[in-house]
Amino acid sequence: QVQLVESGGGLAQPGGSLRLSCAASGTIFRIYTMGWFRQVPGEEREFVGRMYNHSGTTYWGDSVQGRFFISRDKYTCTLDMNNLNPEDTATYYCHAVVVSATRANQDYWGQGTQVTVSS
Repeated sequence: QVQLVESGGGLAQPGGSLRLSCAASGTIFRIYTMGWFRQVPGEEREFVGRMYNHSGTTYWGDSVQGRFFISRDKYTCTLDMNNLNPEDTATYYCHAVVVSATRANQDYWGQGTQVTVSS
């Protein structure tokens, strides 16, 4: 079993910055991707960004391209969010695709952390 634990988040002013971190632990053979989604109550979960661990390649949602950045260590993923606006207010969820010792891929989610952008 794998656990994803998020930290960071909170309140930021428009134009400000915040950092989220996600740490993976448990039975991990290899992490294929780590990234982030976000969700506003009553809406579908939205893709924010992800990094493929073997190559460092990143993909971004259109609404955050150029403002958000991902960095990683072996089992951690950090999301730096810049030039925040109120539309970025949401619960942010860490997501990982983990390869097991049997070479099976499985999705895991963190518990979510709240980001609020308001003056």
